[in-house]
Amino acid sequence: MLDLEVVPERSLGNEQWEFALGMPLAQAISILQKHCRIIKNVQVLYSEQTPLSHDLILNLTQDGIKLLFDATNQRLKVKVVYFELNGYERKTATEQQILEMYNAAEQLFHLNFRGLSFSFQLDSWNEAPKYEPNFALGLASLQIPHGAMVKRMHIYTGNNLQETRAPVMPLACFLGNIYAECVDVLRDRVGPLGLKLRLLTAGCGPGVMTDAKVRSLERSIYFGDSCQDVLGALGSPHKVFYKSEDKMKIHSPSPHKQVPSKCNDYFFNYFTLGVDILFDSTTHLVKKFVLHTNYPGHYNFNIYHRCDFKIPLVIKKGTDSQTEDCTLTTYSKWDQIQELLGHPMEKPVVLHRSSSANNTNPFGSTFCFGLQRMIFEVMQNNHIASVTLYGAPRTTSQARPDTACLPGPTGSL
Repeated sequence: MLDLEVVPERSLGNEQWEFALGMPLAQAISILQKHCRIIKNVQVLYSEQTPLSHDLILNLTQDGIKLLFDATNQRLKVKVVYFELNGYERKTATEQQILEMYNAAEQLFHLNFRGLSFSFQLDSWNEAPKYEPNFALGLASLQIPHGAMVKRMHIYTGNNLQETRAPVMPLACFLGNIYAECVDVLRDRVGPLGLKLRLLTAGCGPGVMTDAKVRSLERSIYFGDSCQDVLGALGSPHKVFYKSEDKMKIHSPSPHKQVPSKCNDYFFNYFTLGVDILFDSTTHLVKKFVLHTNYPGHYNFNIYHRCDFKIPLVIKKGTDSQTEDCTLTTYSKWDQIQELLGHPMEKPVVLHRSSSANNTNPFGSTFCFGLQRMIFEVMQNNHIASVTLYGAPRTTSQARPDTACLPGPTGSL
């Protein structure tokens, strides 16, 4: 069993590592992978059909620990520790608090503190906990008999486990990386122009490391930006990937679909932003953006952090000139998108994503549909795995587009 220290409302860990509330899912998995010789048999539990309806859980089956991550922001929300302790315990509380401790359905008693709660069960329910009302100043003394076993402990933020939320990412989790709080797609009446990213980084005060704090900044990048433009805005990528072939040509004019590339385009992979940026191999200018949703059950799950994007749209209503503003988000489903943008004219491109070491994809294929200079990769549960944005890149002699694009939308999916 693991020997871990508990800090209420904060963390569970030891001198080598800790699971901190607010920690991104990818960091927790990285810890488990690094210590795989000590922490074994880890299960990833999620809802396959409705991944946003239930927390995403890392279950350490041999160590009696469950890590619950918020299904939306994928940050650590609750830590559950299962264990058994025998002995005698005395707790001072109000009589109303004592009555609220007992859960008849589970046959458990709950002791709740700020950021910490214990659930315990008796060997024999014929011997119930005893308390003396009006022990002192309206308090009662709760005496739990010998044989009571603590079944589990919850670590969370706030006073109420049922209403707790994943906190913001703590400073210790930044590790020199930049994270995207949200990504807005900039566009005109024709299609996407680029991205506006709201970034979070752990900066330091001048010369004082103890002044470290989270800083927020905005950066915009556009189709046709150079490598230097992107590096200046976002910093160095985590990885540079050179394409071997182009499987995503469903947006190309038909005569050009079979024309082989003379040289390889390349991606800047920003894993903590959930964004890939494709550069043309000849001009070295941006030609595509790929936004990743990081849903469990996808082949690339846990490679990228979730990109919380918003894509503004202007939808025509009827035959007149009336329009309606709406927004596509990371959480929009494919059937909702088709209701707004219409059904694709061409058949989808099927992505199998099998590796050379393992020729089978346990998660199944995904389907790529092209609409309005966007390619939606759709999972079998109707959620969007990624969105690829493309457009005609400007030449080096053209100025960068004005950042004043479509007005902010009024509704969202």
